[in-house]
Amino acid sequence: MKATIWHNPECGKSRATLAILQARDGVDLEVIEYLRNPPTRAKLAQLYRSAGMAPREGVRTFKTDAEERGLLSADDDTVLDAMVAEPRLIERPLVETDKGVRLCRPPETVEEIL
Repeated sequence: MKATIWHNPECGKSRATLAILQARDGVDLEVIEYLRNPPTRAKLAQLYRSAGMAPREGVRTFKTDAEERGLLSADDDTVLDAMVAEPRLIERPLVETDKGVRLCRPPETVEEIL
């Protein structure tokens, strides 16, 4: 099974999710450090659509100004534009497999798509 993790090595939840993926036999894993290689706007939109969530549900609020900027109640276009401009606003980790996409908080959520 192919799995892609949009990863931040500084994040404990992201590291824990990565460890689950690495421990699973048969997982062809692609690790994308999204702060260095941010997703395109189209890819972000597709990830949230596939996860069944609005982009604002994937906004990182800890140590960002997302709330002050009104991103928690903003429309999808505004949120996606902000995330593309500042990838640190993307909550992590996002994992994509053939079975779907999950924002893996808690990390064990990844099991739903493996």
